[in-house]
Order: sequence, then C-alpha cells, then structure tokens
Amino acid sequence: MAAEITFHKNIINNTHTADATAIDHKDTGNNAHGKEGVGFYGLSHGLSVPVGSVQNTTWVTNEAGTYQGSQLNNTAKTADGTDSVAGKVSINGAGDLDLDLLPNYLCPLNIRFTNPDSVRVQECKLMIFDKSQTSNPASGVTTYVYEARRPTDSQSNTIPNLNHRGRNANSWVEFSPTLGAVEMTMTPSPGASGLNGDGNDTVVAAGYTSNGGQLHSAVRHDWYVALSAKPESIGSKSDYALYFTLEYLS
Repeated sequence: MAAEITFHKNIINNTHTADATAIDHKDTGNNAHGKEGVGFYGLSHGLSVPVGSVQNTTWVTNEAGTYQGSQLNNTAKTADGTDSVAGKVSINGAGDLDLDLLPNYLCPLNIRFTNPDSVRVQECKLMIFDKSQTSNPASGVTTYVYEARRPTDSQSNTIPNLNHRGRNANSWVEFSPTLGAVEMTMTPSPGASGLNGDGNDTVVAAGYTSNGGQLHSAVRHDWYVALSAKPESIGSKSDYALYFTLEYLS
C-alpha cells in the first residue's frame, strides 16, 4: 500500500465517521455514472441554487451533477466570522451555530491521508480551483470552507475546539473568482479521526487521544471540512474542484 489521499462522505444523520465510505473520485470502473464528487443543490438533488444564495442540500454526485448518490450533511454559511467573532453555520437547515461548535461528524467531507508506516504531515493545504490549474479559481461560484476540530459530539461552549495549529480564526475561508488563487492552511498531523491535539489542548472532554501536536506520527490523518457554495451566475458549475496537498515525514 502506497501513501494515499482519499475523500470520504459524512452522511446525513450518521454519526459514525471513523469508517466513512470513500467517494470514488478517481472512478475505479465500478460506477456507471463515472467519477464521483460533492455537489451543491437547492432543496433537493437536481434543484438549482439561486444566484447569490448558498446551497440547501449537499450530495455525492458525478461530474455532470446528474447522479444522485448519498445525501451528505449540509453546512450552509450564514455569517463569515472574524479573528475575534466566530462565523456561523446552518447544519441541515437548522438554526445558526457558531463554527467553533461544529462537530467533526456534521461536516460533509472527511479528507484522509494514509501511509503504510507512521508519519507526521505538514504544509497541509486545501484549494478550490477550475479543474485545470490550481492557480485558477473556480469559475462562476464562490466557496466557503472551514476545518472543524471538534471530535466531541457536544455543541456546548463549555467544551473547546482542538487547536487548529496554523489557523486561529474560527471563520470561513473564501474562494471566489475575484480573489484569484487562495491556499487554505490545514492542521498539521491531526492524527486518525483528527484526535491528535497539542499542548494547548488540556480539556479531556474535548475528545483528543494524544497531544503530540505537529510531531505526532500516525499511519492515518483525518481532516473534517465544512463546505458552502454560492453561484455567481446561472447554470451548472462544472469547472470546479477541490485539491488537497501535504508533505509527510518519518
């Protein structure tokens, strides 16, 4: 087994993310519908998102957006957030929740890195691009991204997030056609199920199983990602993709 990055779906109403099923984004030949990805829709699959609004539902779909796969947890941005004030999210149509109270399992996407031997990972970056060049923004759509660091199921503010290690603000990161190329820094060495904290994580109820920080080595590292998309013009958006990269060291 070689080092590999895979993408996994967090299905709506399913709290068990540890074995989340992989999204077949490479198309292994088993799917009549071709490559799978994440798609954003209105009130149901196949319904458009109004221009200037964010999505109501999130699904696994194909490149054309015609395949109706699993329905994923929907994380709709309701407020941006700043360095001092947490952004807001609506989960599956519920009322506003502070981003720093968003549990991992309620994000639609789990990004996973695996390696035969234990390694630490650094320079972890996420980009939204046009499927051609990572330096080109996606065409006709603005995307908001947030990395959750909350392995506990609790949405109580008495339990803190795990430290992001590289990003302090609990706010959405914006990828839009007007901003050009943007790289989002993700947590180094999050560990399996994102359970590795650091020396700043001291509250056991927060759910960490280790606090080795950036020096933590594991055969698997997981990130949990909230996604929200806003079309800037009418029509389906197919020049659109997510890219994730990292360095790993023994």
